[in-house]
Amino acid sequence: MNALVVSLLSGVVGYLVGSIPFGWIIVKLTKGIDVRQVGSGRTGGTNVFRAAGPVAGVATAVLDVLKGVIAVVVVRALSGETAGWAEALTGFGVVLGHNASVFLGFRGGAGGATAVGTSIALWPPSGIPALLVGSFVLFVIGYASVASMLAGSIVAIGSTVGALIGACPPAYAAYGWGVLALILIALRPNIQRLLAGTERRVSWFGRRKSAERQTG
Repeated sequence: MNALVVSLLSGVVGYLVGSIPFGWIIVKLTKGIDVRQVGSGRTGGTNVFRAAGPVAGVATAVLDVLKGVIAVVVVRALSGETAGWAEALTGFGVVLGHNASVFLGFRGGAGGATAVGTSIALWPPSGIPALLVGSFVLFVIGYASVASMLAGSIVAIGSTVGALIGACPPAYAAYGWGVLALILIALRPNIQRLLAGTERRVSWFGRRKSAERQTG
């Protein structure tokens, strides 16, 4: 099987793995409700927190990161030499699947946590800073949308610099910009609220009642 076919199939595998809606499953099991009917309607950790509390929210975020890590690591080990395209398309597919899950009528999350997971597995020098900056903005400043966009931007810029200096394959840079585009597309309503000054913070450490009023 040639490298092109392997890479394309890897992208499909990544999409199916990314489509696993951990947030939806956790809220359904713990609260008996559809997380898509709560808050922003997304299935990521922040909206799961609104629907089912901090433990469910953190568990969702961790699982969304891990599905990105595991998919890329497994494909890298099995795909052979594809100049980085197999794992890059896997990573892109995971984020696409998370944002537009085939199991949820092509709805899902915004891709921030999953992008961080795939990026850590692809090239840690871009993934780890994205994790640190994104976590700070999310948990300290409280803007989930800004955290996701900053994480995606760091991945895109970091992987491009890495490709330019020969530290990682150019395929990883293509992945970075593709994933950033997916995040920006998913967060269009949030970007509009940010520009209007109406985007609300997530009160991770405040009362849960306050968090449930968030609509970002």
